[in-house]
Amino acid sequence: MERITHHGRETAYRVSDRGGDGPAVCCVHGSGGSSEVWKAQARLSDRFPVVSLDLSGHGESDDLDADPGYETLGAYADDVAAVMDATGATVVCGNSLGGAVAQWVALEHDVALDGLVLAGTGAKLAVLEDLLGWLATDFDRAVSFLHGEDRLFHDAPDEYVEHSAATMRACGRAVTERDFRTCHRFDVRDRLVEIDVPALAVVGEHDRLTPPAYHDYFADEIADCERAVIEDAAHLAMIEQPAAFNAAVGAFVDRL
Repeated sequence: MERITHHGRETAYRVSDRGGDGPAVCCVHGSGGSSEVWKAQARLSDRFPVVSLDLSGHGESDDLDADPGYETLGAYADDVAAVMDATGATVVCGNSLGGAVAQWVALEHDVALDGLVLAGTGAKLAVLEDLLGWLATDFDRAVSFLHGEDRLFHDAPDEYVEHSAATMRACGRAVTERDFRTCHRFDVRDRLVEIDVPALAVVGEHDRLTPPAYHDYFADEIADCERAVIEDAAHLAMIEQPAAFNAAVGAFVDRL
């Protein structure tokens, strides 16, 4: 892992580059996750560099003191902007919370941006009230719920599910709750028309957390937005069906 210092904290990131000459893509994980969710996307690095980072408080990155909501969202966007500057990345690929961060970078940051990949996310990310309660009082139940049928995974091998749950537990209750409460307060539906770069909205066909209709909305509201559905996958399509996910993202970046 490499590190960049900004805003008084260190953000950890990794770069996979096997000589691809396309625009570098910066990948942003979701709530309670880490850069490890993007391991399979490193296979694309013979076509373009692939960067993945740990948001503040996740993986190997320093934590921060921020209230859930737009303060946390802004800080996470600062993480991404710093890594983009360090690596020359001009495309942001975000999943779930990471998709909200990607949208915020596009709307609020003055960065060189050639495209957005919005993967398993939404312009509004309301969270089930029961889940918010469990995140505060019964973390194990929250983790189990998220790893239930057609939420994070559709039909993934047991070891994928176990590793995902272990990553969330390692991230910890407080940071994971902050992430989900930040999602719950996120709503940029009235600002999507401001996004003026090409976008790809890609979703697992069985995703119950951010269903395909969320991605139809992106395609309707963003001026230049393609839509792709990954069969036999749910919320973490990049893990569950990496070949299909990579094909969709690769074709999009090739067009850029």
